[in-house]
Amino acid sequence: MKTPVIIALDFASKAEVSHFLEPFNGERLFVKVGMELFYQEGPQIIHDIKEKGHRIFLDLKLHDIPNTVKSAMKGLARLQCDLVNVHAAGGQEMMMAALEGLEAGTSGGQKRPLCIAVTQLTSTSEEQMKKEQLIQVPLQESVLHYGQLAKQSGLDGVVCSSHEAAIIREVLGNRFLTVTPGIRLKEDAVGDQKRVATPELAKKAGVSYMVVGRSITKSNQPVESYQKFIHAWEGVQL
Repeated sequence: MKTPVIIALDFASKAEVSHFLEPFNGERLFVKVGMELFYQEGPQIIHDIKEKGHRIFLDLKLHDIPNTVKSAMKGLARLQCDLVNVHAAGGQEMMMAALEGLEAGTSGGQKRPLCIAVTQLTSTSEEQMKKEQLIQVPLQESVLHYGQLAKQSGLDGVVCSSHEAAIIREVLGNRFLTVTPGIRLKEDAVGDQKRVATPELAKKAGVSYMVVGRSITKSNQPVESYQKFIHAWEGVQL
C-alpha cells in the first residue's frame, strides 16, 4: 500500500537529511524537498535521496512566464522526481507550458513526473487573501477555481488544505490529486499554518497525500512519530 504521508525534509544540509533518514532503516519513504534544501545542496541532493530508494516531491512552486517555466521543468524532469509543482496563479498558459517542459525533459521509456498546482498556501487566511491579494470571493471558491484551471491545463492535481479537499474531489474527481500540508496530530503545535487538520480529518476529506514536517522531523523519535500519522490515517488506536 502506498504511504499517505509525505515527509517534508525542511533541512538546510545533506548532513541533516542523512541524520534524519538513518533510523528509518531502508524503509521506502515519500519525502518533500523544498526550496531551503534544494537551493543549499542543488540537484545532487535529489540523486542522493533517490539512491536510498525514496520517492521525491520537489516543491519549488514555479511561477514565471510560460517559456521560463517550460525550460525550467525540462531541466527538472531529468532529475526523475516523482512529483513537482507550480503556482496556479501563474495561469493556464504557464501550467500547460510546465507540462510541455516535463514531457520534453523526460527520457524515452520513463514516466514524466506528476505535476500539481499550488492553490492558496495553508499559511494564508481568507482575510489575508482578500486584503493582500484582492480576491474577494470566499477562499474555498478561490481554491476550487485554481483547481479547475489546473485540471483544464492537464495537471495531475493541486496543493490545498484539507478544508478544501472534499469540494475539489467532488467537482474534479477522485483521480485528481489533493496534496495537503498543514497536517498535525491533536497534540501538536499549529506553528505558522492557519488552515490545519488532523490525519483523521484529512482522510475523511479524501485527500491523496498528507504533507507532514516538523511533527516528524523535529521529533526525538521520528520513526515513531511517522508511524503515529500512519496509524491515525488508518484509524488504528494505540
